[in-house]
Amino acid sequence: MKHAHIAEISSFDKSTLPNEDVVGVPWFPKKISDLDLCANKVLMYGSELDADHPGFKDNIYRKRRKYFADLAMNYKHGHPIPRVDYTAEEVRTWGIVFRELNKLYPSRACKEYLKNLPLLTKYCKYSEDNIPQLEDVCHFLKERSGFVIRPVAGYLSPRDFLAGLALRVFHCTQYVRHSSEPFYTPEPDTCHELLGHVPLLAEPSFAQFSQEIGLASLGASDEAIQKLATCYFFTVEFGLCKQDGRLKAYGAGLLSSSTELKHALSDKANVLPFDPMVTCKQECLITTFQDVYFVAESFEEAKNKMREFSKTLRLPFTVRYDPYTQSVDVLKDITNTKSTVIDIHHEPDNAEDKELHQKHLS
Repeated sequence: MKHAHIAEISSFDKSTLPNEDVVGVPWFPKKISDLDLCANKVLMYGSELDADHPGFKDNIYRKRRKYFADLAMNYKHGHPIPRVDYTAEEVRTWGIVFRELNKLYPSRACKEYLKNLPLLTKYCKYSEDNIPQLEDVCHFLKERSGFVIRPVAGYLSPRDFLAGLALRVFHCTQYVRHSSEPFYTPEPDTCHELLGHVPLLAEPSFAQFSQEIGLASLGASDEAIQKLATCYFFTVEFGLCKQDGRLKAYGAGLLSSSTELKHALSDKANVLPFDPMVTCKQECLITTFQDVYFVAESFEEAKNKMREFSKTLRLPFTVRYDPYTQSVDVLKDITNTKSTVIDIHHEPDNAEDKELHQKHLS
């Protein structure tokens, strides 16, 4: 499986969006409901498949994909995510992927992943003969890390996908890859989402790392978005980390692909230290294994390096996430701020709030 969540860069189309509400600051989503304005601008796939897609000639599969696309296109913030009755063939495909990957996880997945996967089995019914429902997973993530899920029909632009992360929203597909190639998909499908991304999005430290990449993207230039999307690709999708003196995978593209997971942790893989200034220039490969993988000492190290990198993007404003309102504030006067991303945790002011905050994180 060779793909990332975000497709190639494209210029930001503001023609269908509201005007700027702060002088000199381009429009971007500032609260979760704003995602209704940009979550349906799917660049690739959705209900349409390219000629080289495994399901292109399968009319039954294409009809099924239109069903999933319509579910996502009709979704609005605040609605429950529609539950799906998956077909026997879809469950069988999921099961093949699930069994193969679970053989590899104990020796190759990072410890945070291994900690959260059993919880998903318990609370979201992860098993080889059941495809979890996004609504159940959404509730689980919200309790664990504050992230929520929004169904999406296919590839979003990097700008729109990263904007969702800024608001702790993960755009998530609901369809299953074509049964003829269970170990390959040219696009993110629900096997990739649920097995690759969700276990780590449930981890607060990793959730914050993902959100900070999203916050750095808000209002950024196309060039800056491309750099951030590339860093996202080589961390959240294909990242490695060191644990107990060994390389482990935390990238969702690796954790949902048995073949590339084995390759990335073999002596055949080219592995370099994660450095955003270097990583942002690397070519993202979609149809083959990556030429290089980047390893971080920890999520904290990766997060700190991305914070420093974000400062080089030189925006004339900065943003602050308020978890109480789940919205983003724009601070125009950067002379009074010290970093691009400000106080995401928004430390509670009194003892009672701090106690509640700690209970939420525990």
